[in-house]
Amino acid sequence: MAQAGTQAIPDNSRIMMGAALAWAAVVIFAAGNSIVSLLAEIGMENRVMGRNVITYCNLLFVGSLMSIVPMGFMFWREWTLENLRKLTRFNWMILTLSAFLSSALTPGLFFYALEHTTVTNVVLMGRIEPPLFVVAAWLILREEFEPWAFAAGLVALVGAVLMLWLNSDGGFSFGKGEIGALLATLSYIASTLVARTGLRGIPLGIYAIYRTVVGTIFYFFLAIYLFGPMHFQDVFHPLVWEYVWIYALIVVIGGQFAWALGLKYARSGDVSLATSFSPLAAILIAMVLLGEDPGPGLLPGGAIILLAIGLGQYGRLRSRRTRDDCPAAAPALSRAMEHEGEVNFKGT
Repeated sequence: MAQAGTQAIPDNSRIMMGAALAWAAVVIFAAGNSIVSLLAEIGMENRVMGRNVITYCNLLFVGSLMSIVPMGFMFWREWTLENLRKLTRFNWMILTLSAFLSSALTPGLFFYALEHTTVTNVVLMGRIEPPLFVVAAWLILREEFEPWAFAAGLVALVGAVLMLWLNSDGGFSFGKGEIGALLATLSYIASTLVARTGLRGIPLGIYAIYRTVVGTIFYFFLAIYLFGPMHFQDVFHPLVWEYVWIYALIVVIGGQFAWALGLKYARSGDVSLATSFSPLAAILIAMVLLGEDPGPGLLPGGAIILLAIGLGQYGRLRSRRTRDDCPAAAPALSRAMEHEGEVNFKGT
């Protein structure tokens, strides 16, 4: 149940805010690859003993460490004995599982996939996420199933497949990299579901700091296991720390906070619809920041993805009108919204 003093059912403004933050997080994460590429180019131009010290793993690890400082200033008031005593053993288990999935297993699997296949194929495998997330939220979290959002996710998947198929001249193979990308996508879905569960009744400050600290520790040992003991040998080089704040500020801090708050208020359909835009956003941002050629698949694939977004929005508007015209559906809607409104963050 919702804690005392907290609205059981978020109003429309909170739902809209959650949707907007989910979209903002998706755009930030889509820009993350381009930002990392720009920083990696700086590392390539300033090699240390022949090595590029600004690697993705170094950026993620150091960026996570740097993000702990502003988190501490923002949320230190929430780390009280009273709040900590309220957390059950189940809460700590959920926090630890979320940290492992979101900050260690998922990026580790994505890095493994990138070692064995192309970025194009990794993105292609990732497009199974939107429709699967809607189904998983319905089956596991008992959230209202949104058929329009599910259909929109499938259409967006078709657009991504077409885009990547045209850009790769019709060639596609399913090997270790593709399996790794598939497992990474499933891990990402699991981390999102755990986050939606873990946010309920847990102050944002405790959730964010604990997940970042424990997840960074998990990630450090997982990366060493996957890539070798010398993987972080350049992590303390001054060049890394000179530029990592750009990644930490925009992607780690801005993206994660927007995503966490989006998960708090947005419905599963809003989250799925926002993530459907991810591949198109990543390509457009790469065009602007990196000057990359999007290839012949941009227009037809991008048009289908935009059609999917429009389809999902039409479905949500139609469902809303149906509920307004059918008061008998209100109790079920209220229970679904109450389920999503049980998250309670105490203000800092």
